[in-house]
Amino acid sequence: MARGALAFVCQSCGSAHAKWSGQCSDCGAWNTLIEEQAAPPAGTSARRSVKGRPFALESLAHSGEPPKRRATAVAEFDRVTGGGLVPGSALLLGGDPGVGKSTLILQALAAFAKPKQTAIYISGEEALDQVRLRAARMGVAKSSVQLGSATCVEDILATISAGSPPDILAIDSIQTIWTSALEAAPGTIAQVRTATQDLVRYAKASGTAVILVGHVTKDGQIAGPKAVEHLVDAVLYFEGERGHQFRILRAVKNRFGATDEIGVFEMTGTGLNEVANPSALFLGDRSGLAPGAAVFAGIEGTRPLLSEIQALVSPSSYGSPRRAVIGWDSGRLAMILAVLDARAGLGISSHDIYLNVAGGLKIAEPAADLAAAAALISSFTGRPLPKECVVFGEVALSGDVRPASQAEARLKEAAKLGFTRAVVPSGTKAEGLRLERIADVRALAKLLAEPSG
Repeated sequence: MARGALAFVCQSCGSAHAKWSGQCSDCGAWNTLIEEQAAPPAGTSARRSVKGRPFALESLAHSGEPPKRRATAVAEFDRVTGGGLVPGSALLLGGDPGVGKSTLILQALAAFAKPKQTAIYISGEEALDQVRLRAARMGVAKSSVQLGSATCVEDILATISAGSPPDILAIDSIQTIWTSALEAAPGTIAQVRTATQDLVRYAKASGTAVILVGHVTKDGQIAGPKAVEHLVDAVLYFEGERGHQFRILRAVKNRFGATDEIGVFEMTGTGLNEVANPSALFLGDRSGLAPGAAVFAGIEGTRPLLSEIQALVSPSSYGSPRRAVIGWDSGRLAMILAVLDARAGLGISSHDIYLNVAGGLKIAEPAADLAAAAALISSFTGRPLPKECVVFGEVALSGDVRPASQAEARLKEAAKLGFTRAVVPSGTKAEGLRLERIADVRALAKLLAEPSG
């Protein structure tokens, strides 16, 4: 494609097309093709006229002390980032609109800002008065955070370059930032990538830790964090259901810390409160002994976390049984149902199945298979599990129950919260709890069918 030519770029997957069409042929999204300026391909005269310059190669050995992290005093945020922000790093915080991303960033900056620690908050969506109202509601209006309202990346860089580099710079949000070097509209993939590259380049040169806020939409009309994840050092997702006050901050990429780490917050009228014991939060009041509830001892990153998996099995009124899953993978539910039918002979697949993870938590690890199977069998047979019992283990297609990693940490967390029994895979060892070791799902069904529970 010649220099200066136009291309139609999908705002969902980033693929370029020679002409407009209603549906992207690569990802299948509808009405996502927008006309943008195309970059000159390799081999053209525009590319051949630019000559590179040599640079020096250095040793792999580190020559000095590692940079000191910049902790924000928000313990859950610092936990997910690996102990604080690394100088010169770029962090991307993504999440659905209205989940509380701006509140989290403003709260973290207000806790960090001190006379010798500078933090700048640039808002591209709200006026300064709106940010001040939020700060007053959160009780951080007297903090030394510097505010700004701008959308042009050149103006932002010129403003912060006029003085000494700040310790932390937050941009809310990257979809509203544009550069005059491109003619594309703000929010397009080209604008988002170019603005992100400019801000990341400034972070590496100045040592400022840059936080970028990005929206994620369901229809793909606006370029979300997926377009710039490879440009930044860490990617965090702020998750939460609108019907729940709990919010989960999850790390999916971190060059300076562990991935799959989570931080738990509670949304209140005055901001976000940190949850020191999320296991007790997600379990709630479990005084009743209703069939279909099983406590799962899971691991999120480095933190053991207990949650309740609820299942309801009811006779189907239609020819095709219904499946409804919240907080778990529907594909794994179908696999567990097939294993229970084929290996345990329950005949549960012909019923309507409803599965829910209490508290709005999303579980992805395979060790939840056994807890889901226990909840399904309990609801199907009408026999409740003891409320002082936890369950974890991976279920194979053969029906065997495989061991889960960090079993000792899971059981220690359960014992700390008052649990005395655990249904675990064979070979699991622990002290202080009564262990019911099972080898396959048939043994699980037999154990739950006993009158003693």
